[in-house]
Amino acid sequence: MISTKGRYALRVMIDLAEHNDGNYIPLKDTAERQEISKKYLEAIVKEMVNGGLIVGISGKGGGYRLVRDPGDYTVGEILELMEGPLAPVACIVGKKNECPRRGYCQTLPMWQEFYDMVHDFFYGKKLTDLLHTPDEYLNFVI
Repeated sequence: MISTKGRYALRVMIDLAEHNDGNYIPLKDTAERQEISKKYLEAIVKEMVNGGLIVGISGKGGGYRLVRDPGDYTVGEILELMEGPLAPVACIVGKKNECPRRGYCQTLPMWQEFYDMVHDFFYGKKLTDLLHTPDEYLNFVI
């Protein structure tokens, strides 16, 4: 399950992409537009800065902006930064969690197939795929 932290990070990234004019966007503006607590967003954007997705400056004219073109971000990289691995079971995430039953586990192929579908879905979606024009949004919600 994707937590509010992951979902809000996507909303921040969408907001920054929609207002991407090269200037820094104040967090209070994003918080207001997205109807999310500024205090909660502060913790989220800190992780996003540390993860290299966005850059921020403080002071007058400060705020946050994307470090790459919106089409260069995948939903998968954003979610994995905020949520950790999207794997349904620990045994398919690297050598550290390798299960001793790996060679004969009857459920492992199913978990691997599920993980591959989730991974391919989220890494196949670009941030720009989530952007809508106002007309598209109105048609979507009605």
